[in-house]
Amino acid sequence: MIVTRVAQELKPGSVVNLGIGLPTLVTKYLPEGITLQSENGMLNMGPPAPNGEADPYICDAGGKKVTILPGGCFFDSATSFGIIRGGHVDATVLGALEVDQNRNLASWMIPGKMVPGMGGAMDLVVGAKRVIIAMEHCAKDGSPKILKQCTLPLTAANQVDLIVTEKAVIEATEQGLILREIQPGSSLEDILQSTEADLIIPEELRG
Repeated sequence: MIVTRVAQELKPGSVVNLGIGLPTLVTKYLPEGITLQSENGMLNMGPPAPNGEADPYICDAGGKKVTILPGGCFFDSATSFGIIRGGHVDATVLGALEVDQNRNLASWMIPGKMVPGMGGAMDLVVGAKRVIIAMEHCAKDGSPKILKQCTLPLTAANQVDLIVTEKAVIEATEQGLILREIQPGSSLEDILQSTEADLIIPEELRG
C-alpha cells in the first residue's frame, strides 16, 4: 500500500533516487518514463535482477543485485554526488526513523545494524527537489514515528515534503503537517491516536 501510493507521486521524465529498504520496492510499480539514479554510481537503474540471472557487479546502494536498462551508465561517487548536490534529482524516496512537524528527518540507522550510517541520505534530502518519506506509521514497539520534534540526531532539517504510511498521506509544509488522505483500512481516529505531531485536518476529512 505504501509503495504503490508513493509510485503515484513520481512523474514521467523525472530522475528519482530510491533509498534502501522499503523505498526500493517502489521499483515494481514505477510509471513509464522514470529514470532511477543510485548514489553508488548508476543512472537508469533497472528492477531487481531475476533469481539466477544477477550480475555480481551490478548492485544498488544497499548492495542488492539489480539490472541496468538500455541507455544506462555507470560513474564514480564524485560524479554521482555531483548529480545529487547539483539539484539534478527530481525526487528522492527515503525511509525514516522519525519525522516531525517542522519537516525534520531522522534516518540514522541504529548502531550495530548492517548499515551503520546514513549513507547518501544527508545529501539526497538537501539536493533533491522533492523529498518523499515512505515508512510505517509507528515503530515496532507501537510508538509514534511522526513527532512534534525528532528525538534522534537529524539527517536534515526542514526538508521533508510528503510522508506516506500505511495509515495516511501527509503533506509537510511550512505551516505544518496536513493530512491529505486516509489510507484504506485506517480512520481519522486511528491516525490521530498513532501520531504525536499536530495535524492540520481539512474539512473534507473530518467526516
